[in-house]
Amino acid sequence: MTDAQAGAVRGTGKPGFDRRLLPPMLLGSVLNPINSTIVAVALVPIGRALGAPASQTAWLVSALYLATSLGQPVVGRLIDIFGPRRVFLLSTGLVGAAGVVGTLAPGLGVLIGARVLLGFGTCAGYPAAMALVRSEAERTGRDSPGGVLTALAVANQTVAVVGPLLGGLLIAVGGWRTTFALNVPLSVAAVLLGLRRLPRADPAPARDPARHASTAARLDLPGMGLFAAVLVPLLLFLMNLHLRDWYLLALSAAAGAAFAVRELRAATPFIDLRVLGGNAPLLATYGRALVSYVVAYAFLYGFTQWSEEGFGLTPFHAGLAQIPMFLLAVGVSVVSGRRRGVRGKLLLGAAGQTAACLVILTLSGDSPLWMLLLVALLFGVPQGLNNLALQNSVYFQADPGRTASSAGLLRTFAYIGSMVASSATAASFGEHADTGGLHRLAAVMLGAGVLYLVLTLFDRTLGRVAAADTRAAT
Repeated sequence: MTDAQAGAVRGTGKPGFDRRLLPPMLLGSVLNPINSTIVAVALVPIGRALGAPASQTAWLVSALYLATSLGQPVVGRLIDIFGPRRVFLLSTGLVGAAGVVGTLAPGLGVLIGARVLLGFGTCAGYPAAMALVRSEAERTGRDSPGGVLTALAVANQTVAVVGPLLGGLLIAVGGWRTTFALNVPLSVAAVLLGLRRLPRADPAPARDPARHASTAARLDLPGMGLFAAVLVPLLLFLMNLHLRDWYLLALSAAAGAAFAVRELRAATPFIDLRVLGGNAPLLATYGRALVSYVVAYAFLYGFTQWSEEGFGLTPFHAGLAQIPMFLLAVGVSVVSGRRRGVRGKLLLGAAGQTAACLVILTLSGDSPLWMLLLVALLFGVPQGLNNLALQNSVYFQADPGRTASSAGLLRTFAYIGSMVASSATAASFGEHADTGGLHRLAAVMLGAGVLYLVLTLFDRTLGRVAAADTRAAT
């Protein structure tokens, strides 16, 4: 046992969380949000350089979320079965390859392909981190050290907020291709940390109730394939909402029926629908994640594009204008992470989203700069609260043997919300991010924010999360 492991929680005599795991956990988990957000300020420069309108560059956003929405629960299930080390190393290595492809891409098509690779490559970090938290809880006998979960949430939301600023700085220094090149050193660092720090013994199989079944049965490849058949047409429909594409919804529904039949009959299903269907609190958390991300990412992409095209900021200054959100989000996360429960955090986050959307509805190209900063500041509250509360909810509501795949499903629902946000942004702006389009987008955001508030107000099961969190702390 290392000094870090033996550094027992003071006064308990129990071993503490192995802090050597934190660097690969944190770095691996932020690879996705940094690639999700850094592109926000790069869309306009990429469109200008490649002669592509906003409706086409939106595919750079959608492609990553399509790949990630599909890949997160699949990779999460692989981690539940085989443990985090091997899956983490393979996945983060793919991030570096995608960075090279994106840096050298001759056109928009190859660039979109690089974003697909990034989506799959960044799938392992977050589920692996959640699985490691669970395995350490089993090893130490102390469930979910609050500081570790808070650090994970803070790292993800900090990177999500600082992404546009970093992107603007990279573009100012070396052009938009540097936003792809950044993935090469990040990938190398993640792989090296994974090799040095992640445990070689995979703890996941010991938790898996189907560990004695064959590998093929535990993977449930037909279930994974049908899950993809459900998700891909659904997300393609959401990318470009139009009634002429109704057949995509029909395909998704048909695949969904086949998926349900398969999973209900499978001995070791990819997604255990019996358990998930009986876990109403977890399903409510997934629903909140979806609508929360509609608001968050409509702001990230839509508001950022408008601040450049409709307000006249440079990419760097558009990122700089979000500094208030970054600072407040970090402060709110650190303070709220010390408090038990999630209901209050979710309600305050919903209120912050609603207030920010109302202010956006008053903006115009002639608004003073301080109003843009006010919007960013208001969004700092939900940015600092929602991710932390949703993450902690899943940790306590999910089946312990499926922690990684449940965390992956959380990201899937969040990315479906992001896809809705991307589609709403493209539909609201069309060829140009003007003020009228911003107001149309803000109306969509406001509706999603109100739905998020309602889903939280009437969910009485959230008190159980607080009770479980309190028991874990003692």
